[in-house]
Amino acid sequence: MANDSIYISGIGTALAPRRPISDAVASGECPPKIADANRIESVAVSEGPSGVELAATAARAAIADAGVDGARIDIVAHSNVYYQGHDLWSPAAYIQHAAGAADAVAVEVRQMSNGGMAAIDLAAAYLGARDGDLALVTTGDRFAAPGFDRFISDPGTIYGDGGTAVILSRTEGFAVFRSFVQAADPTLERMHRGDDPFGVAPFSVRPRVDLDPLKKAFLTGSNVLPNVEKVRRGQERVIARSLDDAGVKISDIDWFVLPHFGSRRLRSTYLRPFDIDVERTTWSLARTVGHLGAGDQLAGLAHLRERDLLRGGDAVLFAGVGAGFSWSAAVAEIL
Repeated sequence: MANDSIYISGIGTALAPRRPISDAVASGECPPKIADANRIESVAVSEGPSGVELAATAARAAIADAGVDGARIDIVAHSNVYYQGHDLWSPAAYIQHAAGAADAVAVEVRQMSNGGMAAIDLAAAYLGARDGDLALVTTGDRFAAPGFDRFISDPGTIYGDGGTAVILSRTEGFAVFRSFVQAADPTLERMHRGDDPFGVAPFSVRPRVDLDPLKKAFLTGSNVLPNVEKVRRGQERVIARSLDDAGVKISDIDWFVLPHFGSRRLRSTYLRPFDIDVERTTWSLARTVGHLGAGDQLAGLAHLRERDLLRGGDAVLFAGVGAGFSWSAAVAEIL
């Protein structure tokens, strides 16, 4: 992130209606063992709006929250994980139009579940390089059948539908970033590709997203522990550096905004390694909506703010990870 201060000026979400996990188990859609491992109560399921439509709704809410004119926005950065509803089409331009940001640059950021964080970093850097003032960052996904099974496509996480948005400003806001760090390790890229051949069209190799066999293929014949260690070190490195850059210790953090993993994955990835109390995280939201693709961090911040849980001077640590692999961490101060 650019050295100039980057403020969070407005935030918005558009989350799909919640569906109880018990209903999904009763219908046979969610295997009981997956429900038990994830321990979430409900998941956000859209019966109509696409991910990018949800993102556009969130964008308008963020603009209203910031009290700015969309025409003043310098860059729109839209991030997503899954299909946006059309082929050979620009979802970022759709967001740009919905936001009334006719003169902005519109870009799509595909960094998987780390995409929202990556988009914030890139948009902030753009503002610094171009002497701009406002950026709009959005995320949006709808993890719908038949191409995606929200319960079993990635067994350690249940996926929810929703859009999120944030207005970044170089001059004012309700919070300011004190640090922002990203890192990557491309040697782990095959973990989400396995041994599958490159296809000629979507779902020409597999009929739906199924990450478990791809991960097993990647790990077969290799030493599992070094690759697990790479994932652990990546997250540890960005968190340590973000704390150092912000001049704080992990004990100084008031709130942890973490990826919406299932309970087992959340504990093994974040809570135990960093000795984080779950009550100081956004698990209270995560367990009701599921993993929002690239939008967990923005949804988590909005959740804390909507419930009036933030106080002036609070330090908030954001963490993200995405296939590729890439990691991010940031510290923001509530003003």
